[in-house]
Amino acid sequence: MLAVLALTLGAHGLTYETVGPSRTATGAAGVPAPDGVGPVIDASTFPVRGAGPGRREVALTFDDGPDPRWTPEVLDVLDRHGVKATFFVTGSRVAAHSGIVRRAVSEGHEIGSHTFTHADLAGVSSLRADLELSLTQTVIAGATGVTTSLLRLPYSSTIAQFRQEDLAVARDASAGGYLVVGSTLDSEDWRTPGVDAIVARAAPPGGAGAVVLFHDGGGDRRQTIAALERVIASFQQEGYRFGTVSGLSGIGPDEANPPVAATVRVQGLAFLAAMRLASGVTWALNVVLVPVGVLVLLRGLVLLGFARRHAGRSRRNVADQTFRPPVSVIVPAYNEEAGIEAVVRSLVASRYPELEVIVVDDGSTDRTAEILAGLDEPRLRLLRQANAGKPAALNAGLAAARHEIVVMVDGDTVFEPDTVLHMVAPLADPEVGAVSGNTKVGNRSGLI
Repeated sequence: MLAVLALTLGAHGLTYETVGPSRTATGAAGVPAPDGVGPVIDASTFPVRGAGPGRREVALTFDDGPDPRWTPEVLDVLDRHGVKATFFVTGSRVAAHSGIVRRAVSEGHEIGSHTFTHADLAGVSSLRADLELSLTQTVIAGATGVTTSLLRLPYSSTIAQFRQEDLAVARDASAGGYLVVGSTLDSEDWRTPGVDAIVARAAPPGGAGAVVLFHDGGGDRRQTIAALERVIASFQQEGYRFGTVSGLSGIGPDEANPPVAATVRVQGLAFLAAMRLASGVTWALNVVLVPVGVLVLLRGLVLLGFARRHAGRSRRNVADQTFRPPVSVIVPAYNEEAGIEAVVRSLVASRYPELEVIVVDDGSTDRTAEILAGLDEPRLRLLRQANAGKPAALNAGLAAARHEIVVMVDGDTVFEPDTVLHMVAPLADPEVGAVSGNTKVGNRSGLI
């Protein structure tokens, strides 16, 4: 059970894990790409082969989605203008919001991979990198019925800004069948620099073709949504043709997003179902454990309050060592031959000045009465009656008691020398009418 729970929580953590925030490369320590290489590259060959949009062609691309708030708004803007775009999705977000990706594909948009957890593939092991890509393909297949040959590396921007380690990752990815997609224009909307700044950075010089990088997830994208309306209008006024990355780079749609076999789709759907189950179990645990935690905390606070109150009363009561009125101890006994002598001797050994012990033998069929009769204890009184039950035995003891203060104890309970003293002391307070002891188990080695 614990193993299943651990796997479930691990799956939920994987679904919602994000390694780093949305951003793109900003350093100048990139490795220049060969001249004439476009933003879509096959790095498995040397020299690197590239492609991209022609003049007055533009591909709008969006990273880090799907986001339940912002991606639908992006899709609405694109739909109003009749523009198709390419979405580079993170697998963990697809697992959480597969319906949004399904909508994007149904509306004619293109899907690319942005790894499963937005991990910097240059900084992870080859096994982790393979898992990042394969899991993303699995959830895309389950959500849409297609896979993708397009990959955008997290934290990348233009090909010219690729680090040496990025090119190494790109070579490995291309060897596995991926086309690595950079950008020619980075809106840097992840910085939230303002709508005007985003629009300005998305404007290509002199009618050049462009792959423009935006983000539809990873943060507040209000500025992106507002800028997108203006960017599309500006491109349309300048006579640009919009298209997907593959469509403007000479790549067929079945090559960029090929349909999957039925078995692959089923595997993807099963994986998505497992992710949803993990999320549901985690939600249920939160629903159950949070109230339980609150109740446990409240219980602790209540017990702390009672404990402090009890401690204060105990200090006041025990401090009055002068209150020592005469006491009658009543012991009902039925077949207690095994321990009755120890009980009586512990009572008469009490460090209490004036105390009588009354044992009521309730018709015992063993040697209880014989043992009591043989004890030479001046403070012990033995009463015998036919078996009538413990209440009747206690009432008989009360009737025979000589003192106003009465202590009642079972026939198998041994007292410490100061027990009676501590039990009587609280009665010095006129508001206290009864005192209960806290019995401790003496024989902890057996089941009984």
